[in-house]
Amino acid sequence: MVATLPKPDLRYTWKVTASSFLGNTLEYYDFLVYGTAAAVVFPKVFFPDASGFVATLSAFGTFAVGFLARPLGGLFFGSRGDRHGRKSTLMVTLVVMGLSTILIGLLPSYGTIGLWAPVLLVVLRLMQGFAVGGEWGGSMIIVLESAPPNRRGFFSAWPNTGGFSAQILITGVFAYIYTLPDDQLLSWGWRIPFLLSAVVLVVTFWMRRSLHETPVFTEAVAGDKAGEPDAVETERPKHGPIRTIFVDDWRNLLLIVGLRFAEALPYFLLTVFALSYGSSALGLEKSQLNNAILIAAVLSFVSHGVFAAISDRIGRRPVYFFGAVVVFVMAFPFFAMLHSGSMALIVLGYVLVLNLGHNAINAIQPAFFAELFPAERRYTGAAAGREIASIFAGGLTPFIATALAGADGTRWPLVAGYVMLGALITMFAVWKAPESFRRDLSATGETVR
Repeated sequence: MVATLPKPDLRYTWKVTASSFLGNTLEYYDFLVYGTAAAVVFPKVFFPDASGFVATLSAFGTFAVGFLARPLGGLFFGSRGDRHGRKSTLMVTLVVMGLSTILIGLLPSYGTIGLWAPVLLVVLRLMQGFAVGGEWGGSMIIVLESAPPNRRGFFSAWPNTGGFSAQILITGVFAYIYTLPDDQLLSWGWRIPFLLSAVVLVVTFWMRRSLHETPVFTEAVAGDKAGEPDAVETERPKHGPIRTIFVDDWRNLLLIVGLRFAEALPYFLLTVFALSYGSSALGLEKSQLNNAILIAAVLSFVSHGVFAAISDRIGRRPVYFFGAVVVFVMAFPFFAMLHSGSMALIVLGYVLVLNLGHNAINAIQPAFFAELFPAERRYTGAAAGREIASIFAGGLTPFIATALAGADGTRWPLVAGYVMLGALITMFAVWKAPESFRRDLSATGETVR
């Protein structure tokens, strides 16, 4: 017998969406403020004995370390969320993520405690990544499972704009930080962005306290475990969700890895690597690049809504494929625009790559990934798949791009080729992926209309 899930309350759906939006804003703020600091400040604060190029590689290496912990966090918190609920799990990820970021802002420098400074930085970065691994999947799924079936893509897209709202905050904060004299910037100025995350942490924690579990989790998972007669009858896995996704869902995990390349590569290339490359190799003012990022971040709210709404009508695959094609086509032109030094062309490059390419993918990624898995292992599958992919398609991007470009930045065509290769991988993954936008979330893949 299949239970009828209650009709979603749109006001509550918007409340859940707002809560997840703030949570993802904190997630991306924590991770991106680290990336910005790694590009601008950390080489001097935590790796002062290394040469400029080596110090930058070292700082980006610690940036990548956080991504190594994300799959473990996705597996741990995903399994917990599938067994014990989305809400309680998200409360834990939020606190761990926020506190680890605040503690980074309180770390002594290398000049104060020596080698312990970068060691503690890596430990806190690992904690940060572990929590973030569970935050994205849970916050997206709690929205997806609370939204009307025909608007799942639209509502779940808004939390995924957290990266751009965070970028707006970071750009605003660093606009002030960059005005400080170097001695103040390196002593206390760089700490301000990390400590400010406490504000978002408190607000998001307060909002999440009033949420309740999704109807899909309650009916399809919790009710089934309790043996209630009205529960959705699903085929329970013989093993826990972690083992099951690797045994039964390994194809979907591989698809997600491939699907992430055209999204993560251009994003971290433009928001992290380009800040270092533009200033050191091209002599561009940091404010120029920050302003370009800010404009693209503001426009992302419009593009996310548009692309997500289209995907609810025609499907996830066509929109996703379009975004990957744009990223592929724009790889070399973006560097040409960056090298021109023209603010107008730099902004145009950011808008085309991020708003037209990346946003088409990012807007529907939450719905697309989560719809690939049944309810009893949806959190584990979506979170683990995305975070496993983040190692290859996200965290290593600034490091690989810096190494490919070389100390003088003259090998930038290799970086552009790297992005094109990632876009091709994503196009192939989209071609192999099933269409998911009409699947019934309370069942194990049935089609609904």
